[in-house]
Amino acid sequence: MKSRTLMERARRVMPGGVNSPVRAFRAVGGEPPFIARASGSRLFDVEGKAYLDYLMSWGAIILGHAHPVVVEAIEKQVKNGTSFGTCHELEVLMAEKLCAAIPSLEMVRLTNSGTEAVMSALRLARGYTGRELIVKFKGCYHGHVDGLLVQSGSGLLTLGIPASGGIPVSCAQKTIPLPYNGLSLLEETFRKWGEEIAAVIVEPVAGNMGVVPPREGFLETLRRVTTKYGALLIFDEVITGFRVSYQGAQGFYGVTPDLTVLGKIIGGGLPVGAYGGRREIMLEVAPEGNVYQAGTLSGNPVTLSAGYAVLEYLSQHPEAYGELDEKARYLAFGLKAIFQKRGIPVTINRVGSMFTVFFTSQEVTDGESASRIDQSSYASFFQGMLREGIYLPPSQFEAWFVSLAHTSGDLDDTLEKAARVTKELTLSR
Repeated sequence: MKSRTLMERARRVMPGGVNSPVRAFRAVGGEPPFIARASGSRLFDVEGKAYLDYLMSWGAIILGHAHPVVVEAIEKQVKNGTSFGTCHELEVLMAEKLCAAIPSLEMVRLTNSGTEAVMSALRLARGYTGRELIVKFKGCYHGHVDGLLVQSGSGLLTLGIPASGGIPVSCAQKTIPLPYNGLSLLEETFRKWGEEIAAVIVEPVAGNMGVVPPREGFLETLRRVTTKYGALLIFDEVITGFRVSYQGAQGFYGVTPDLTVLGKIIGGGLPVGAYGGRREIMLEVAPEGNVYQAGTLSGNPVTLSAGYAVLEYLSQHPEAYGELDEKARYLAFGLKAIFQKRGIPVTINRVGSMFTVFFTSQEVTDGESASRIDQSSYASFFQGMLREGIYLPPSQFEAWFVSLAHTSGDLDDTLEKAARVTKELTLSR
């Protein structure tokens, strides 16, 4: 078992044997397969087993693995150099592409990860407003930024950790966590602290407590309240940017924030992040202003060649989002019917090509309702599907992603195997 041997070796030199906690399979049990390569809609492990992939590098892959336009762009750029540490044309092209697509972007700064972009956006919000407090929402994850690892989702929910060690209390005290989709406490919080709040940061579609769409009026209220009190509204669109629509969630819902954080898809599968917004705010960033942020590999030419190729493809194929939506709708509807037939209570939340199958009969609208789901039943389902060659997120609190590479045959194969797995599914209830 080559994967098991690799994991044994990995645990000797890496905490948990992984470089990101959820990969360790602690929430679903068993040993994670080590992936050797990927193509289209499939992963292939070191033993040669193929898996139909609904992880899609946690949403970063939208065209499919090793898509020819991306491979060609990377190969072309690598021959011209992998890193310059200087200005280059691809930075300009990418910035222009992002600003043309995302409604809130008038100027943008590229970084190396979503976490780095979030950290920079918060610093900018504080520098621009002269305030210190940040409002976030319980169950939303914005990277491992010290001040935001307070009642976060994703890995922290999976591991049952309410916060992280190593974070000063004084840092966490600058963050006010509120219920996602809740409005009464939001209004009350701003009445009390409004003059001290620098920004509200939110996943416009939550993707790290599982997919949880915003209730009608939630994003609009955030926009109204922040404007009223002079705070900035930050949309964390690391997942939703270019995923739910070419204009991101802000274009999809028609609500424009002051600052936007991007990642994943804009790197074409390579490490990337970006933050941007109104010109007057972005001009506070060094060297124009006194809010400092820098990075040797920011705007890396290989990353941008891949990301630009993806965005160019999507801009030239506007029908892609209708196709993605239809594929995800078909799969989610089919799964719901299978679980209903077996008498297994599930709730499926979906926005565009991202969705989550929650093992609960209750509506999932926020972090509290997400935390009450049946994790052990999801783990059983996950393991059954993995044996069948279907790779799902190794956590109940993550999204499934459909790509343009998934065929109708892939979807039907998934449903057929889900029907087989649910026949033998042992529920914890």
